Amino acid sequence: MNIKTFNLPTTLTIIRILIVPIFIIEAPANPQLGAFLFLIASITDFLDGYLARKFKQITKLGIILDPIADKLLVITALIILVDLVRVPAWIATIIILREFIITTLRFYALSRGVIIPAEKAGKAKTVLQMIAILFLFIAEEIYGLDLYDVGLILIYIATFVAVYSAIKYLFYFWRNIK
Repeated sequence: MNIKTFNLPTTLTIIRILIVPIFIIEAPANPQLGAFLFLIASITDFLDGYLARKFKQITKLGIILDPIADKLLVITALIILVDLVRVPAWIATIIILREFIITTLRFYALSRGVIIPAEKAGKAKTVLQMIAILFLFIAEEIYGLDLYDVGLILIYIATFVAVYSAIKYLFYFWRNIK
């Protein structure tokens, strides 16, 4: 683990956190701008993890801030999409509850010296959610493809994958925390 707390990956994570208030203010009135801000934040999510691993710049601060930044972004986006009547409230509720439960368990495990690693289903869930949310904010037809409909299908799939990955995380937690 890198000793230096502030590095490029951590800075990108902090930028993602700082985008969230702007996103909250702008996205409800201008979903297209919301889509752009969400895209920028999503790109920083990919880049910070990639750079931290590639250059061995993983820090304790990054381990803590990255999932918080992710959850802030996704949860605020889902709440705004429910308010815009683009996502059913029950879908947002399932995803938000899953995020709170799994994030709490991961932080508890971390406090006990156990790192619960991200697993493939969790990563797939994140990618599906981000694409779905982006499409749901754009919500236009492009080249005959209705991005709203595609986004809605993807958010349903992401919800299923979220529940599946939550079950996998719970089993890992129970096996590794005594």
